[in-house]
Amino acid sequence: MEYSKSVVLADLVRELPEAEYTGEMGTIISGISYDSRKVRPGDIFVALKGSAQDGHDYIRDAVARGAVAVVAQRGSDKQVPVPVVSVPDPRRALARLAAVYYDWPQNKLSLVGITGTNGKTTTTYLVESILRQAGLNPAVIGTVNYRYMNMTCPAPVTTPESLDLMRAFRKVVDRGASHAIVEVSSHALAQGRVADCDFKVGVFTNLSRDHLDYHGSMESYFEAKSLLFTNLSKNKGGNPSAAVINADSPYGTKLAELVSVPVTFYGLESPCQVSARNVSVEKGGMKGRLVTPAGEMDFFCPLIGRFNLYNVLAATATSLCLGVSLASVVKGLSHVGRVPGRVEPVNNNLAITVVVDYAHTPDALEKVLRDLRPLTRGRVITVFGCGGDRDKGKRPEMGQIAVSMSDFVVITSDNPRTENPLSIIQDIIEGVTQVTGGAPYIVEPDREKAIQMAIDEAREGDLVLIAGKGHEDYQIIGSEKRHFDDREVAERFLTRNG
Repeated sequence: MEYSKSVVLADLVRELPEAEYTGEMGTIISGISYDSRKVRPGDIFVALKGSAQDGHDYIRDAVARGAVAVVAQRGSDKQVPVPVVSVPDPRRALARLAAVYYDWPQNKLSLVGITGTNGKTTTTYLVESILRQAGLNPAVIGTVNYRYMNMTCPAPVTTPESLDLMRAFRKVVDRGASHAIVEVSSHALAQGRVADCDFKVGVFTNLSRDHLDYHGSMESYFEAKSLLFTNLSKNKGGNPSAAVINADSPYGTKLAELVSVPVTFYGLESPCQVSARNVSVEKGGMKGRLVTPAGEMDFFCPLIGRFNLYNVLAATATSLCLGVSLASVVKGLSHVGRVPGRVEPVNNNLAITVVVDYAHTPDALEKVLRDLRPLTRGRVITVFGCGGDRDKGKRPEMGQIAVSMSDFVVITSDNPRTENPLSIIQDIIEGVTQVTGGAPYIVEPDREKAIQMAIDEAREGDLVLIAGKGHEDYQIIGSEKRHFDDREVAERFLTRNG
């Protein structure tokens, strides 16, 4: 049942110390909305400025649909027949209003925030499995979905807008959740979507090139990520927060200098508290011995790849910071299920290995190719493209990596969005041509045909990596979002060939 209550506007505005207002403050508010199309009678509408549209242009639409009050940017000067609350930062105001309206549900959860370019999703699955084995009730807010127990919702974005986040927290709190594991994107941090969240543990996985179309530079990208950790010091909940940081990442050591709470480092190469030794990785998973402040213990995890070993260590360190026993950690690692679109195998009887992975950054593509190579006795065939309307600089880098680390490459489309797919591919090829002695490649802009070509090319013992989209079940071409799932497409051609 949908949560609902009525609040006097004055009580909400009281939580916005920098607010100025006009109109009747005794107005009764029965909901909050930031999308004019979803306004219900009795809502307060918060006008947000986005990259493509400005909510201030839809204030009159919101009022026409029944909004009884409006929160707007100071100086926007919109004349409407309802109370208007003017604030310096509507996004920050939305976060506070949502927390108040839903009765601060985040304070009733032990929050874990995981940020980094790669590894966030897999780490949430690992921490979730560990906490369940420890007898706790974790909810997850992440890239693949938002879930708790048998309740699953699709995830339109990695970290939802603050209103949607508080609504989700309220739902899981009412159903008995003890923890919430949240993938925290750089966009969410920069936009203040988690501004009123006191995280018990902040986790940093790594930082490499991505989202520079939004942040502009790696330094700006790092600054956005660091907000999760600099805000840990402001936790006034009485229980100390903790930071879990990848010691092998250059940005990790830089981040640690900014943190004023206890830090647990994990890694394989640098001095750290949580590490592993005697590790072996095979097609069925990895095994080794965890080395932690809580002692040492042998472990098995059904995930593959050295990059996933880092995720295992991050999840181990996080769980120990939450007070979970090492025995529960090991049990949780062994029970983790398949992570959708993360080195996800597509079963077949053709004696070839087909893997779908979300690798859509240079660093992620390099790591997955490096880790898959030892697992095949044949060739590595890579299918990939790059997203449109996003950071163009990573396209040639990914082209270089693909032909340097594969035996055959099919360059195709990812989500071209409003860009010409052939222009994106040409950007990729600029990197490909800089590699001397690189793998042969072909171009097929149609992703379905490209996957078919790669599978047709594969012989017994070969491995086909379909990279870039992972768990996504859609493709965005122009402004149209159509159904497309790499796993389904691969399965269809594998069955046909079999």
